Amino acid sequence: MPETSFQGQVVDSEPAPHVFLVIGIPGSGKSSVSAELARRFSLGAHIEGDHLQDLIVSGGHLPKPEEDLEADRQLLLRARNASVLARSFHAAGVVPVIDDVVVRRAHLEFYREHLKNLPLRLIVLAPSPEVVSRRLAARDKVLADDWSFLDEAMRAELDGEGEWFDTSGMTLKETVDAILAKS
Repeated sequence: MPETSFQGQVVDSEPAPHVFLVIGIPGSGKSSVSAELARRFSLGAHIEGDHLQDLIVSGGHLPKPEEDLEADRQLLLRARNASVLARSFHAAGVVPVIDDVVVRRAHLEFYREHLKNLPLRLIVLAPSPEVVSRRLAARDKVLADDWSFLDEAMRAELDGEGEWFDTSGMTLKETVDAILAKS
């Protein structure tokens, strides 16, 4: 077996041209779109907010409609961890694509603060609530609560922020093509 050495190996290279933050309500297609978008680059990474939350194996608090300060803290922790990973991938020339449920301006500003000085592209997936409802009903993943009220909150608080895509009548390929066409 040939001998290999990590000594002197450079991890960081030419920074990636983009950092994507793909947001929307549960069922809007964030994970599917983000994974496919990352695959379109020669070096791409999909950073899924839900998977970062799953790393908390004891004492985890998932977001819920009722106020839960610990759940809010953990939501920001996952945003910070996604941002740390995105910075690392970006520096190494890997295009990071973060997907997360972001519907409040304060949450978006938290991400922006942690991703400042990076070539951030904010992608807002906003299919109609009826389409989201159908998608959620067809999923294997069952949500404990009805999150449709988040659509109204997102549209009110984040109007005019980023690039909005109504993907109600679009396929996955069409959605990713539309995102890349705006590059």
